[in-house]
Amino acid sequence: MAQQAGAGGHHIKDDYPWWLVVLVLLGIAIAVAIIVSDLYTQVFFTIVQGVYVTVFVTLVAFALAVILGLCIALLGLSDNIVLRQIARFYIEVIRGIPMLVLLFYVAFVGAPAIVALYNTVTVPLVDAGWARPMLVRDLSLMWRAIIALMIGYASFIAEIFRAGIQAVDHGQIEAAKALGLSRYRRFRHVIAPQAIRVIFPPLSNDFVSMVKDSSLVSVLGVADITQMGKVYASGSFRFFETYSIVTYIYLILTVGLSLLLRRLEKRMRGAHER
Repeated sequence: MAQQAGAGGHHIKDDYPWWLVVLVLLGIAIAVAIIVSDLYTQVFFTIVQGVYVTVFVTLVAFALAVILGLCIALLGLSDNIVLRQIARFYIEVIRGIPMLVLLFYVAFVGAPAIVALYNTVTVPLVDAGWARPMLVRDLSLMWRAIIALMIGYASFIAEIFRAGIQAVDHGQIEAAKALGLSRYRRFRHVIAPQAIRVIFPPLSNDFVSMVKDSSLVSVLGVADITQMGKVYASGSFRFFETYSIVTYIYLILTVGLSLLLRRLEKRMRGAHER
């Protein structure tokens, strides 16, 4: 039985990625269709204009979500019960709201509230002529979408950071305390290098998910890949061709990114084992 289990495990480990071969062949076939077909060429070059917005929204929103998520995770691990409860309240509430609802709420409720708060705080500066009142339209829909994605993903990322930090051997932290290391130096030199190995895989999965969820910004009219596809399809009625190209571009981004992050994860694991 042990030998069979071992053989089965070896078979799974060495399983050839035929799914990737099939996917690459499909990708090549679609690329050829884009080159030889004027219709597919037009659709592709129309939709690809939204790639910059998709990449920008993803990178900025994820970077901000990582920072906010780390702060929330540290609050949740604080010795202060009030801070811990604040962190838990944030995580449970935000995780319970669908991302699309959160997007609408931030865009049409949160943004006016932010502008009103800004105008209230800057009244002395406006009266002195050093600033001007802010209008709701000054906060672009793209940045409202970025804020919403940041808030939503920070709740999940906070749990990833918490799990990674708690996975570090408590004895090593106590040893660092005994050596007189400050809280910051303990985190930088002892906790973070070990926690990153636990944090990186789920964090990279969230990054890929962010690429896909960035398509939600199209409901606000932000000109990302999905929005460019919607506009083209509604004007040309070429729904099959348009959404085939939209799917193709997203698969290039997500599958390529997944393979890259998986390779990086293996290199990190190999470096640790050495």
